[in-house]
Amino acid sequence: MKIIFFGTPTQVIPVLEELTKHHEVVAVVTAPDQKVGRKQLLTPPPVKVFAEKHNIPVLQPEKLTDEISQLSTLNSQLYVVAAYGKIIPKKILDIPQYGAINIHPSLLPKYRGSTPIQSTLLDGIKNSGVSFILMDAQMDHGPLLHQIPFAISPTDTFDWLMHNMFSQASIILPSVIQNYTDGKTTAQTQDETQATYTKIITRQDGYIDIDNPPPPDHIERMTRAYYPWPNAWTTVRMKNKELRIKLLPHSSHPELDSGSPILMQMEGKQPVSLKDFINGYPELQTLIQKLFA
Repeated sequence: MKIIFFGTPTQVIPVLEELTKHHEVVAVVTAPDQKVGRKQLLTPPPVKVFAEKHNIPVLQPEKLTDEISQLSTLNSQLYVVAAYGKIIPKKILDIPQYGAINIHPSLLPKYRGSTPIQSTLLDGIKNSGVSFILMDAQMDHGPLLHQIPFAISPTDTFDWLMHNMFSQASIILPSVIQNYTDGKTTAQTQDETQATYTKIITRQDGYIDIDNPPPPDHIERMTRAYYPWPNAWTTVRMKNKELRIKLLPHSSHPELDSGSPILMQMEGKQPVSLKDFINGYPELQTLIQKLFA
């Protein structure tokens, strides 16, 4: 079957890789190259790098509607979408014979939107999953083709969950496609009364007001939900300078000996345990202890 894949981050590469084993991927649609880092080097998205390595044509439109004619001429029978990052207009979803399957890392209709994994971690949910839906004009609204459960452990981070959820999804995707295109799957309408929605995350969402912090258990969840971006962070004044401190999950640096699930990283320094941080900055002890009172 001829398929076009829509996706961007490195975590969805297993999905694309699995598609190439079972189908003809005639093109990949991904985000435009972005300037990254202090030197603002123009950097291609990971999915583009994989696609070019495997000689798959790549489209990187600023506006998807600019590529309608190109998408039509590729004669794709199905679109598969995984963390593409942009809304796909209905007139594009209507092009392929079988429409578009979206892989969404939550048990829809819960946690619709762009940040389901982060929101699940922030809420302290212990059981989530991955949904395969037929896309329609509304966000994460289409009928369900299949769902797989996924348990969340107390040390899971966004980065780890994102990778593992899409890896698990890639394994089952071929059978989902086969059953759907063979007419063996009855798509189930989502229960709108159970729908919840997530919001776009900004750098400021990771900020912790050291004078009025949230409860310690919420701070710990923030470190995992916002790793590796935007991170949980706060600021302190030292020697007439405002310095930023990151609060990181211990699982991000398991080699560090720590009696706490949270590591501390002073601006310009390496992460250390909470104990070592306080030993290194005794003048901040009272402030830092406010976070964990």
